Amino acid sequence: MTGAEILIKTSIESGVDVCFANFGTTELNLVSAQDSVPGIRSVLCLFEGVCSGAADGYARMLEKPAMTLLHLGPGLSNASANLHNARRAYSPMLSIIGEHALWHRQSDAPEVMDIETLARPVSDWIRLAKSPDTISHDTASAISSSMQGNSATLIVPQDVQWNESLNPLIESAKPHIEPVDPVNINEIARVLRGGGRTLMVLGPKSLRENGLKAAARIRTKTGCDLVSETFPARMERGLGIPFVDRIPYFPEPAFDFFSQYDSIILVGAKSPVAFFAYQGGRSNLLTESHNIYALGSRYQNLAQALEMLSDTVGARNQGFMAEPDSGSQLADSLPTGPLTAEKACMVLAALQPEGAIVVDESVTSGFAYYQAASCAPHHDWVPITGGAIGQGMPCAIGAAIACPDRPVINFQADGSAMYTLQALWTQAREELNITTLICSNKSYNILRIEMARSGQSKPGKAFKNLTNLDRPPIKWTQVGNGMGVPAVSVTTAENLSKELSRSLEEAGPHLIELVLSS
Repeated sequence: MTGAEILIKTSIESGVDVCFANFGTTELNLVSAQDSVPGIRSVLCLFEGVCSGAADGYARMLEKPAMTLLHLGPGLSNASANLHNARRAYSPMLSIIGEHALWHRQSDAPEVMDIETLARPVSDWIRLAKSPDTISHDTASAISSSMQGNSATLIVPQDVQWNESLNPLIESAKPHIEPVDPVNINEIARVLRGGGRTLMVLGPKSLRENGLKAAARIRTKTGCDLVSETFPARMERGLGIPFVDRIPYFPEPAFDFFSQYDSIILVGAKSPVAFFAYQGGRSNLLTESHNIYALGSRYQNLAQALEMLSDTVGARNQGFMAEPDSGSQLADSLPTGPLTAEKACMVLAALQPEGAIVVDESVTSGFAYYQAASCAPHHDWVPITGGAIGQGMPCAIGAAIACPDRPVINFQADGSAMYTLQALWTQAREELNITTLICSNKSYNILRIEMARSGQSKPGKAFKNLTNLDRPPIKWTQVGNGMGVPAVSVTTAENLSKELSRSLEEAGPHLIELVLSS
């Protein structure tokens, strides 16, 4: 059995059944092995950033890795932006990078690069495979690490792929979840009982329905407040699920928000910091006056930790406030007239169906959506995490492949969409049920906001030239149709309601350009 076949067989034995690929000569054997060892669905992406973004979306929904197959250092470089987002989301990621044969690595061939160094900023685990006799162990170790919420990168030279192992031993991944510490639970219970204003910051994997309900019972019992990270990896939301606000994006309201509290409990979350530095500002949103505690870690089952804490503070049978069933009111009060960003948010919240997965890279156009969708039907909200734009379209692919029975809606800014618009072709080829809503304000609007915040109220010619997207305008209906995705353009709230309803009723991908008025 060749090293490539061993790698594929080990992956299948470990539960990996999807491969998002953009391969080259150094991965030919790995692709051939997917034919000789069936069991993996191969999905072609026309750009490596689509591969990594799709694998991220898949991982966020199923909490297990897909395989990302990339070509040498240039392929990894192209994938890095969405690998960065995935790492910030603690998504289980398995990146297989083809490499020149071990004896060819020193040749300085045209595509030779230092892949290990390139991988380091976007990886928690890195290894260079050196023999077909050890490739199964290497692969299983990579998958085991990824299942802890890590980004694992396995570099596989050509000769390791094509050489054979005479006595192949197929291993399988052995994921390890750290047990919740009862001592830690008791410590946090004492903090909650101790008086003063207390805030729990809910981090990764505490934002599923069970974790949110446990946290809400704790809130009702102890009087603490709850907040989520600004851009969590994934949050279950909607009717019957407790509403949790987010840490404000801009630092000034965030500072004011945290100043209300004496104690901060980080539930698998990092201590919050400002997204960017501002002149005269500071990085940390918390101060020395805060008492800071940690409940669990991202390597633990945080929903279980919250359940245990709920029991410890006597909140097992405690009621909690959930979002009321006001979906019918949303649908009955659909906005009309020229389409604005706020109206687009209201239409989406009103019409998104039960079980929808909303992949949100709407940036400034989607500011009103989070609040509006709190009483929408039960859904998953999947926002951008690491700030590297170009996540939305690929992430929607992964979510749709992970959950084929659920509608996926990509709420997408126009400038960000241009980074990975090749994703539309994969959506069409795979016949995925994805509705892409392009918020067409013809600008990098977030930069306009940041410029105003910096005190420069009258941006100059260079700034305007580098942030306007209207010369020439991007013709999204032509882009969508050219990629095989039926596309329409709407200018009114009524037309958006009509076209969104139609797209959600029809199978396959659709694109709707939302031409926004100011």
